[in-house]
Amino acid sequence: MLKNVSSRVVPILFSEIAGKNVTVFIKREDELHPFISGNKFRKLKYNLLQAQKEGQKTLLTFGGAYSNHIAATAAAGKEFGFQTIGVIRGEELAAKSLSDLYKNPTLKFAADQGMQFHFVSRTAYRLKTEPSFIQELKAEFGAFYLVPEGGTNKYAVKGCEEILNENDTSYDIICAAMGTGGTLSGIINATKSHQRVIGFPSLKGDFLSKEVQQFVTKNNWEINLDYSFGGYGKVTADLIHFINQFKRETGVPLDPVYTGKMLFGIIDLIKNDYFAEGTKILLIHTGGLQGIEGMNQLLTKKKLPIIQ
Repeated sequence: MLKNVSSRVVPILFSEIAGKNVTVFIKREDELHPFISGNKFRKLKYNLLQAQKEGQKTLLTFGGAYSNHIAATAAAGKEFGFQTIGVIRGEELAAKSLSDLYKNPTLKFAADQGMQFHFVSRTAYRLKTEPSFIQELKAEFGAFYLVPEGGTNKYAVKGCEEILNENDTSYDIICAAMGTGGTLSGIINATKSHQRVIGFPSLKGDFLSKEVQQFVTKNNWEINLDYSFGGYGKVTADLIHFINQFKRETGVPLDPVYTGKMLFGIIDLIKNDYFAEGTKILLIHTGGLQGIEGMNQLLTKKKLPIIQ
């Protein structure tokens, strides 16, 4: 199964914060695995072990058509011998031919890894945590180990506690993007008393605090709601330009749904002197790069700049 490994930390030298008396580093969790990267590597680790312990042969999970979690679960299933089923939001996808469906790079990748798809309406998808809905899925597919949407549960949080290690105790601020709250929860649990954690949600709205509070007892964290760019999967030309500039200057690629927004936010805060002089900041790169190809397809249709 997935091992507990440490990712490399690299300094960030970026023109927009040149002259600011703070130091910024990024932990390259995106490099952990070619296909099960970033926080998905961490979230799946103990879920896979639990599925194996329970004797389950099939993993079933949920996600949208461009979901990092869907892609990672499919890859993990293939690598470790599980059948995988993806319950995909959007019944209109079921009507597409295979050739049209596989124009979506995420779904094509997941299918190539052996994942079976089950497309449901957006209304039905909202019932994904209801016992009656889960029972319907079991009646159709048989026994399975359920991995929640985004992978967040107690096993995921346990895995995400391994993002930080003893070499990271010198940082004052730890920052990460947020989807379902599991990654941030694990990071919070692993922090020392002098450290503070800031989460940057990719979704619009202030509801993730309750999700995080389920898994943590510390209060050394905050959620910054100012950089969602309108909500999940929504981007602007300014964000794309920032991502491209950041990669040109630092060599670090960013995804537009999660880490790109987090980086935009932290750079903006530094530019506006949000942090005290001498602050040492660690950013967590949670992966998600597989989604760039699909996002570029959408950006091209909208006649917006693409991610380089």
